[in-house]
Amino acid sequence: MSSVVSRPFRVLGIQQVAIGGPDKQRLKTLWVDMLGLDVTGNFVSERENVDEDICAMGRGAHVVEVDLMQPLDLDKKPAVHQTPLNHIGLWIDDLPKAVEWLTARGVRFAPGGIRKGAAGHDICFLHPKSNEEFPIAGEGVLIELVQAPPEIIAALR
Repeated sequence: MSSVVSRPFRVLGIQQVAIGGPDKQRLKTLWVDMLGLDVTGNFVSERENVDEDICAMGRGAHVVEVDLMQPLDLDKKPAVHQTPLNHIGLWIDDLPKAVEWLTARGVRFAPGGIRKGAAGHDICFLHPKSNEEFPIAGEGVLIELVQAPPEIIAALR
């Protein structure tokens, strides 16, 4: 595929890294107590089978969210604790255009479509595995696309 492809959106930077484990407190001991990240929120969802603390490193447009996640039920899906590096989130300047353009080119998205994420931004996920219908995917990595708010777009463009 040519690197000169015209696409109607831009990846602006890393928005988040999500780390899962069976015990969120053990993750907090490292990331909050030892490394000094600030806890900025908490998100609990039975649908997503997750109890997560939302942490932050950096400031302004350069802040990176670090989500520390444990499953509500170890036996249910999604299994947010497997694999430990659960997913990476990317700031996108125009999420609807990105989804439309990528889908038309064979990129596989995980079920759920565009929806509000834990931090309140519109999000969706690229599936970690391709299939016959959608031959392009995350090659084993779950990738979250996150609609960047105007101030992030302006700072990172």
